[in-house]
Formats: sequence, structure tokens, C-alpha cells
Amino acid sequence: MMVTGSRIRSNEQALAYKRVSPNVSGMVQRQEVNRENYQHFDDNGIKLVTENPVSTFSIDVDTGAYTNSRRMLNQGQLPPKEAVRTEEFINYFSYDYEAPINRDTPFAVHSDMMKSPWAADSYLLQIGIQAWEPVDEKRPDANLVFLVDVSGSMGSMDKLGLLKKSLSLLTKTLSANDRISLVVYAGASGVVLEPTAGNQTAKIELALERLSAGGSTNGAAGIQLAYQMAEKSFIEGGINRILLATDGDFNVGTTNFNSLMDLVEEKRQSGIALSTLGFGSGNYNDHLMEQLADKGNGQYSYIDSVMEAKKVLVDEVNSSLMTVAGDVKIQLEFNSQVVSEYRLIGYENRALAREDFNNDKVDAGDIGAGHTMTAIYEIRFSDSNNLALDSLRYSNSTSELKATDININELGYLKLRYKDPGETTSHLIKQVLIKKDLMAKTKQPSASIRFAAAVAGFAQQLRGGKFLEQFSYQQIASLAQASKGDDKRGIRGEFLQLVSLAELLSQKKSSSLVAVVAQDE
Repeated sequence: MMVTGSRIRSNEQALAYKRVSPNVSGMVQRQEVNRENYQHFDDNGIKLVTENPVSTFSIDVDTGAYTNSRRMLNQGQLPPKEAVRTEEFINYFSYDYEAPINRDTPFAVHSDMMKSPWAADSYLLQIGIQAWEPVDEKRPDANLVFLVDVSGSMGSMDKLGLLKKSLSLLTKTLSANDRISLVVYAGASGVVLEPTAGNQTAKIELALERLSAGGSTNGAAGIQLAYQMAEKSFIEGGINRILLATDGDFNVGTTNFNSLMDLVEEKRQSGIALSTLGFGSGNYNDHLMEQLADKGNGQYSYIDSVMEAKKVLVDEVNSSLMTVAGDVKIQLEFNSQVVSEYRLIGYENRALAREDFNNDKVDAGDIGAGHTMTAIYEIRFSDSNNLALDSLRYSNSTSELKATDININELGYLKLRYKDPGETTSHLIKQVLIKKDLMAKTKQPSASIRFAAAVAGFAQQLRGGKFLEQFSYQQIASLAQASKGDDKRGIRGEFLQLVSLAELLSQKKSSSLVAVVAQDE
């Protein structure tokens, strides 16, 4: 039976209406976001291969931007464009990439391609990484420090209440060989639970349950104490990680952003990672949470529900805690004989200089066991009739290239660098991208690249849709529905509901603007 776009839309819109009912406008008016802190950035632009043939960036497996935006949509408001980082939307979902055969190679690298669903005569090139994940092998012992914000701003149920439930879920996955410490901070910081065996669940949960909120927020003092506790119980060859759970509203002590980054960057050299778990709204500091995790060689997640806590801290616990490759960098050199222009979709704040790729002193993102990482380039071939950029009149770089079979067959040259955990010297992976092989895949694109394209389109639409031409929310939903595939956790179906919510809220916003203009006239 063929399911039409209109049928898809009616079902998803019904669910969307239910989520924002009874009064979308009322919810929008009640929700306050003006105290939330997001970093402004511009979308990556289109580059001419003859001028900039090399693209270099750090991987990123954070997902906080997606769940934080989901929270806003479910509360009846469109997220500000600064809250939307496209790569975190894409990487919220896993894709059907083949895993490496064994741990000798920590991840497998894949490439795929399809025609762009939003721009004429362009293609989407997908670079995917699938990290190794232990199946029968036991994960290393873990030394975890829960660093919990108990300041006055954390007093609501969607903050400290949800935080307690979230960390309680994680404790149920631990063993006798694991160690748990609990550090809290408000105006001052303190140790609530000394290093405790992971199987003493009742003792750990009692310490969590007794937490209450009040006072100002000296986050820097808490971070320093948490590192001291982690060093005290350091497990050689094990997992040593701080989990900072907060709304990020630091207001006393070291509140300077750069000073906090320097503190975490210095401490990561000791082999202790820092991940961040974001909670709440109104005064939420997304910028701080994302950057602390980046500097701490950790992962940034935003927890908007118990189900999200289960996803991050139970279902994906190995990915969240166990690093299999560090400082992972990607460099792609495009062949100007084949590709005229390209645009990396997302990863704006993970860009690296070309020379950073071979410099092992330059930090980059880590990848955890079982993680997938996806990057998408929009490209146009040299024979395209719809190029966005004009070639330079006085450039002769193209004519200097010899049209050999190698030039014609190769789309690009992909390189990745990574370090084994605890090591300081990187390893290099190289892969030639053959145009003929990739073009063959465009005839029947995989579900993975089609769904990733839908997610990338959604994030770009929320950011204003500068490069999307006529790609509507309805087209995004149709593409996602057709490529949803096996959705055991229901998160892809939920994505369809979010697309419908965004469409409804966009229509309401447009109607409000029209009404204001009419009144002015």
C-alpha cells in the first residue's frame, strides 16, 4: 500500500497538535528564554575547490542541541537559531554503518552519496564513522564523580528532580569494581559521598535522594573539587570521568568563560575526562555546557526527560563513558577536476586549520564505544550548470591540472587521524573516494543517508534555511518517513512529530507577523 504525503502529514500533525494543545500562543508567551545563553555562529559557506580544496574539522558526537531544541518545540516555541547546531541533530541518531572487525582499528570509515533533496544539480556526500563496541568483552572499571549543582536555580522538578532520577538510572549499571563519588556545589562545594563501590546501590541512591537546592552557584570550585576526588580514586587503564550535571548558571567564584575553559583544559591532561549533562530552562547556559565538554574530552548531552536519561546513561552507557579513540580529526581534499564547490553542513565550531590536522598537540573530539559520527557535504560537480559561485577570471589553477584518469576518477582524498586512549601520537587512515562508486549509490540511496539528509534539512530550516531553496517542512517529513527504517526506540517517529510541531509553530509565527503588518497599515 502506498502511503501518501498527505496521510503522513495528517497523522503527524494530529500528534503535534496534541503536544502543544490547548493553546500554542499561550505557551509561547509563558516560556521565557531571554536568560538562556547560546553562542552565535554563521553557517558554513560554499567554497570553490580551486581556492579551498581542503576541508579540516574535528569530529563531534555531542547531542545536546537536538534535545534542548526538542524541549523548546514541545513547550510550544521555535528554538532560536543559535541553539541549533546541525551536527548535533544529525549525530543524535545512529546510522546503519558496518562496524570494525576488531578493536585493532577503533572505527570503520564509510562514504555514501545521494542527490540533494533541496538544491538543483547538487549532491550530498556523507562521511560516516562506526566505532568499535565490546559485545562479550567487559568494559574497563570506572571511576566516576557525579558533580551536581544544588544551587537555588536548580530547585524545580525538571532540574534537580530529573537529575536525581537520571543519575539513579546510571548507578544500576555499575559493578563492585566501579567507584562512585558525589560532589555538590552551590555557594560552596563539598563531598557528599566518598568513593564508594558501584554495587552499593542503596547507599549511592540515598546520597542522591538527600540532595536539595539552595544558594548561589560557584561552579568553578565544584569542578576543582571533583577533579581532586577523581584523582584520589584514579583507576590506571580504566574509565576516569566527571559527570557535571547543572543548568550552567554559574554566578559566583570563577565565572569568566575563558578561565573556566582553561581550568578544564589543564585538568584533562591528567587523564580525567569531563562530560556535561544539561537540565532545565529559563536560565540555561548551553554555550558553557557545550564548550566545557569539548575542552574536557567529554560529551555534552541535554536531559529533557527520564527517557533521554535512559538513552544516554543506560542504553548508550558504553558510548557515554568508554573512549575508544581520541583527538579524531577529518581532512577531505576535493579534486577540482571533478568537484567545483562544496559546503560542510554543520561543525562550524569544530573547524580546524589545515595545518592542525598533522599537529598532535591540537585537541579534537573523542569517540566512544559503539558511537556513530556523521558529516555531510553538499557538493556540485565541475560540469554543473547551477554553480553558486563564479570562477575567478585570472585564476589558472584549473588549467594547470592534467586531465589524467586518476583526476577524472577520484572525487576526493579522505584522511582521518586519531589517538589510542592515553597515547600522544596519532595514527593515520587514508581513503580515496571514487566518483563512479559513489554515483552508483545515488541510483538507490540508502535509508541511512536519506534519513540523515532529512535531519540535516530540519536543522537548517530551524536556522533559517539559507541554503534550502524550496525544501519545506512537509518535504522533510516525507523524506524522513520514507527512510525511517527500524525504529526500536521510537526516536525517529518522534522526530517526525517535531517536524510537524515546527511547521505549526512557523505557520503561527508567520500569521502573527502578517497580523502585525496589517495593524500597522
